[in-house]
Amino acid sequence: MALHHKLCHTLGVTFNLPHAETHTIVLPDAIAYNEDHAKAQTARISFALGVEGTVPGAALALYDLAVELGAPTALESLGVGEGDMQRAADIALQNPYWNPAPIEHDAILKLLSNALQGNRPA
Repeated sequence: MALHHKLCHTLGVTFNLPHAETHTIVLPDAIAYNEDHAKAQTARISFALGVEGTVPGAALALYDLAVELGAPTALESLGVGEGDMQRAADIALQNPYWNPAPIEHDAILKLLSNALQGNRPA
């Protein structure tokens, strides 16, 4: 999704983060952010991951899969700090891509802070 792509590129370029790991960390939170606005798409992801009918199925299933595989789940494990999240949100919002859910600064900052700490998506 557009938000996922934009945030990962912003984080990668700004903080010199590894591409694949950054995408792995941000994807569950970006899916959770968009889930109510992209129900058909997230339902297909949920079906593919065997969690069809649960809410928020796709985001949690992707997070749990990353944990199960031993993939990183926290941006802080890549060396990013809490103070970097405001900067990342500001940069990402300067020229946002189209996205199913409205792009709102406080919500993006919350998404990034969640990804920073590696919490399961809310």
